[in-house]
Amino acid sequence: MSLKRSLYTLPLYLLFGLFWSCGSGDRVVEEGAVYQDSAFWQEYHEAYPIGTRPEENEVRSVAVDRESTVWVATAAGIFSKQADQNTWTPVMTEADQGPAFAVEVAGDSAVWLGTWNGVYRFKDRKLERMNGPVAPISALCAASEGVYALGPHGVWLHTAAGWQPKKYPIARSIRDVISDRKGGIWVATDVGLYHSQADSTVHLYKTDHLMSAYIKGIAFDSAQNVWAGGLGGVTILNQHQNVKTLRQQEGIPSNFVTCVKQSPDRSMWVGTEVGVVRYQPDGRHSLRFSRRWLLDDHVNDLAFDAAGNAWIATAKGVSAIKKRKMNLAQKNDYFYDVLMKRHIREPWIAGQCKLLTPGDTTSWAPDDDDNDGEYTGNYLAMECFRYATTQSLDAKAKATKAFRFLKLLQEVTDTDGFFARTIVPVNWTSVHDGNRTFTARERADELVKEPRFKPVETRWRKSKDGKWLWKGDTSSDELCGHMIGYYLYYELVADEAEKTVVRQHIARIVDYLIKHNYNLVDVDGKPTRWAVWSPEQLNHDPEWTPDRSQNSMEMLSFLKLAHHVTGQAKYETEYRRLIDQEHYLDNMAQIAQQNPAWFIYFDVMLQAYVYPILIQCEKDPKLREFYEKHMDAWMERRRNDRNPLVNFFYCYARNTKTELAASVVFLVDTPLDLVNWPFDHTKREDVRISRHPVLDELQINELPPASIRTVVRWDKNPWSAINGDPAIEREPVFWLLPYWMGRYLKMIE
Repeated sequence: MSLKRSLYTLPLYLLFGLFWSCGSGDRVVEEGAVYQDSAFWQEYHEAYPIGTRPEENEVRSVAVDRESTVWVATAAGIFSKQADQNTWTPVMTEADQGPAFAVEVAGDSAVWLGTWNGVYRFKDRKLERMNGPVAPISALCAASEGVYALGPHGVWLHTAAGWQPKKYPIARSIRDVISDRKGGIWVATDVGLYHSQADSTVHLYKTDHLMSAYIKGIAFDSAQNVWAGGLGGVTILNQHQNVKTLRQQEGIPSNFVTCVKQSPDRSMWVGTEVGVVRYQPDGRHSLRFSRRWLLDDHVNDLAFDAAGNAWIATAKGVSAIKKRKMNLAQKNDYFYDVLMKRHIREPWIAGQCKLLTPGDTTSWAPDDDDNDGEYTGNYLAMECFRYATTQSLDAKAKATKAFRFLKLLQEVTDTDGFFARTIVPVNWTSVHDGNRTFTARERADELVKEPRFKPVETRWRKSKDGKWLWKGDTSSDELCGHMIGYYLYYELVADEAEKTVVRQHIARIVDYLIKHNYNLVDVDGKPTRWAVWSPEQLNHDPEWTPDRSQNSMEMLSFLKLAHHVTGQAKYETEYRRLIDQEHYLDNMAQIAQQNPAWFIYFDVMLQAYVYPILIQCEKDPKLREFYEKHMDAWMERRRNDRNPLVNFFYCYARNTKTELAASVVFLVDTPLDLVNWPFDHTKREDVRISRHPVLDELQINELPPASIRTVVRWDKNPWSAINGDPAIEREPVFWLLPYWMGRYLKMIE
């Protein structure tokens, strides 16, 4: 594939600017663009539960001292964790442990503790209970003038002269306190915000000052504005005046804001009952929620260490959102290592693994999947692009292994063209969709629900050599995933001897389809449930109307690929017959007018697989122009998906460069954690529940970035509102394939 190499570079900050500035009517043109790989901050989560009892893990306050020791106040008492340890130590004696409310690090490195029975100071490795303030102490504040201790019984200031009571006329429901840096304090309460100084106290509670009087957290930003978070969102104040509010429409995910802190990079972190949202000085914001990022979505407090890592007090322990410098090449190395360690099973299948303890990747086992063939086809495609880009013999060898597995899926069935969904070693005792029987009642019930239903009782069979169990009832999506893998392997990797093997294998499958009137017939002599491409069914059976356009497109690509690799006229003859007599091209033309009741996101990826075959293998100028215009229109509908695989498949098929910013943003934003943590976006109040683009699925109205989606499988709906299973770790091919496509296309350098 020849590409124009007149490229200019786009640094990361510009890519982010392009991405975030794109509105619905603003299209960024990136023709000829290239992203020069550079370091970015890669965030990751580490979980630090305190103990085994719920009250131990109910963390109310968190602080980090100069030695990076983390201190927490919990419902069970005060605990600390040193920087090089993962376990927590009780700070107080058992007699003094009890409900604790606040921890604060002072300028002299002393750590102050507010608890049920008073205020304590930890200094020079000695713990001292202080006399003066009346227990309980619910809030602490280190200031230049000393340390403030606040509770239901009053306010006290500790200086070199000892404790001094402060007769501030404020409410007793104290939730947070900060220094005003001028000898006074700001105090958050259930009845408003107080600014107390030596000679005056200002009480802000009316709605012309605050969106609501219930204030839980306060902090200064870099412009010396006061951020007051509480019921309803955040009010930003300057000189006691409301200058801005942040509500759900500005990205606040919950009506209940619990805390506010400024991070070392000047961003403002807002804790809520549905995670934490970060506001950058330039106005961008990002959300972190779900078990991927937090032990619990209910955030109570925030603190930052010297490296800028965030320590987050939640209702179930402490979560650390850390960061390290990484570029895309290093991220590729990380993902590829995980892929090889946990996601390649014999004989060379790329797929998910199951976690024996949900969320714990230290104990795992290989797993089978309905779409092992398709997903290994994606893996094969990735290795093809890796080889074509680097000429790595390792990539070539692994591509060959993946092709051999896909070929084995056909051979293992002992037929002249049918192929299996997947295989597992014969000694496996547990597989998905095991063999079963259907009663007459069950058959009737299923048939009424879906007249196309095929009751498959024997789904798994033993191979003739006794080594494998193979899974039948193979679907149309599997063949699409196979074919794009075969095409790329043939074009980018295979030598002449290997090309002979590939063309024979493709011909064997396509001959089988032709023999059975374009259906994939299982060993029971009947078409599988989904692999139906025959004109009689697509054009004349009304129940197949939803699949008519999609499946017509697929079959044209299979025949076109068979003709491309073999040169045999019979495939072109069949291809033309389906176009001229059976109107398959006319059927394909209707994809853009598909009834919304029939749209599933899965089909988007199947279309992405077959477009390159149709466009690059077609020699007839008129047909090629049809396919090119068809894909151009398809791409216009897909731009808002911000899907790098769609984007790069389009660039590959059309020999162009577009949507680079969105593609790179996805590659950067994708988390390192591949556990399929559940995400429930219905909790969020900053998005709306939607029935778009898939009418029969629960979705949200905004596409969630990769960082707050379940681990991506490109055939899954990215707008899905609820998804995930922590007992699964997904294979990282979803990231590796577009990365290597971008590298091959010289769009990522």
